[in-house]
Amino acid sequence: MPHTPPPRLPEGPRVALRGFTLADGPEFTARARESKDLHRPWLFPPDTDEAYADYAGRLIEDPDRAGFLVCEKDGGSIAGFININNIVRGGFRSGALGYGAFAHAAGRGLMREGLELVLGYAFGPLGLHRLEINAQPGNTASIALARGAGFRLEGFSPNMIHVDGAWRDHERWALTAEMRVSG
Repeated sequence: MPHTPPPRLPEGPRVALRGFTLADGPEFTARARESKDLHRPWLFPPDTDEAYADYAGRLIEDPDRAGFLVCEKDGGSIAGFININNIVRGGFRSGALGYGAFAHAAGRGLMREGLELVLGYAFGPLGLHRLEINAQPGNTASIALARGAGFRLEGFSPNMIHVDGAWRDHERWALTAEMRVSG
């Protein structure tokens, strides 16, 4: 059964979350193409209609994923995206976060606000206990977002994830529901 976000997702002062839809393809892919210089070599979001349809389809249909668009409340444009991948239920209750800002929104704090909303949803209605972020060591923006949200560095994994044609080293950052409450 696919993960279906509730009809009304959380909103902050400047951003609102919403689930991916296939209709978002034209704006998402245009933003991805505009943001290549920001994303490379760390991130490769879909930038064609076909690639977006595959990507969004997995986020919509796969019960082990939850995808969120971070949208500016003023105008509704897509500022970025945050996905919870590899959701495991049972005693583990965890997921792995992936995210990216689009160039027009980078450095404005919108992703930080969006991440806080996703964390509240993940540790609240979604019922997760632990979230992980795996970031390449040189990706200072991603690491700063993780650190700023209270994630702790747990380790280093050589050759962990295949990115841009090669296995890349990653730092592992994690946050638990208890850390969020006590933090």
